[in-house]
Amino acid sequence: MDNLHIIGYLGVFVFAVIGVLKARTKRFDIFGAAVLAFVTAYGGGTIRDLLIGIKPVNWVNDNLAVFIVLLSTVITFFFKLNNTIIRKLIFWIDAFGIGLFTIVGIQTALKADVSQGYSLIMGIITATFGGLISDVLCNKVPNLLKPGELYATACIVGGSLYLLMINYHINTTTSMIVGILVTVVVRIFSIRRKLQLPRI
Repeated sequence: MDNLHIIGYLGVFVFAVIGVLKARTKRFDIFGAAVLAFVTAYGGGTIRDLLIGIKPVNWVNDNLAVFIVLLSTVITFFFKLNNTIIRKLIFWIDAFGIGLFTIVGIQTALKADVSQGYSLIMGIITATFGGLISDVLCNKVPNLLKPGELYATACIVGGSLYLLMINYHINTTTSMIVGILVTVVVRIFSIRRKLQLPRI
């Protein structure tokens, strides 16, 4: 298992946990929580694979992927937390998750011979569309569309830096780690400093 697979599975676990935490705020049962966990973890990657023609999509025939989602569902389901703590956890875990999935999405697209510009877009889709779909299922405005949320912007900054580093032939693992951390820092910093893009 290479570094990309390790980062990918870590991202799956992180986003599956977010899905279960979202389900808890809506008082879903454990089946509903598992469905939301799967959608959050694999929604973005599935859309990416369909757009760039990867067959079958990333989670088909991957028993470990399903196991990780179910494990994260069971573990998270039995932790009893109040809604304030859950909201904070969702924010911190989500910031880390978009960093992981931005890099996974970019690298997956590059391996499929997609140009660097469109690979960056695929990274953004991988990182954000699972959360978007799960928010819609929970009848919430997705973070991706909320004003004052530098969500996709954080992915663009971290993903662009990652592409720049690999263009300069910097070690792949180092480039991945830096790209992930920069995405996370931009996301957290933007919320702490209340940074936002201009409104229409």
